[in-house]
Amino acid sequence: MATGDVEDFIEQNRQVADRVETFRTISESDKHWKSRREFIFRNMNDYEDPQLDHLLALSMVWANNVFLGCRYSPDLLKKVKEMAEGIVVEDAPVFKTRDEIVKQQGR
Repeated sequence: MATGDVEDFIEQNRQVADRVETFRTISESDKHWKSRREFIFRNMNDYEDPQLDHLLALSMVWANNVFLGCRYSPDLLKKVKEMAEGIVVEDAPVFKTRDEIVKQQGR
């Protein structure tokens, strides 16, 4: 589901879209929420009730990794990156590990 497809989906499925809007946290910026909302829409058919909480947790893992640089197990990151395939996040921050920073300073 491309970004334009998300907007079309919202227009055609107002009740579902309104429900998804309730999942936005108070601390999410518009940019953060727009991307996480797309993640939810792309995967919601695979995680219907009672698995919806699992999808919301996975969406937060993905968003926290992309926007905040949080680290998780390689298996979990692989899973959420596959689930997010095709989502374009403009101007996403770039994070470096401590080892990358130390290596760069050694040059």
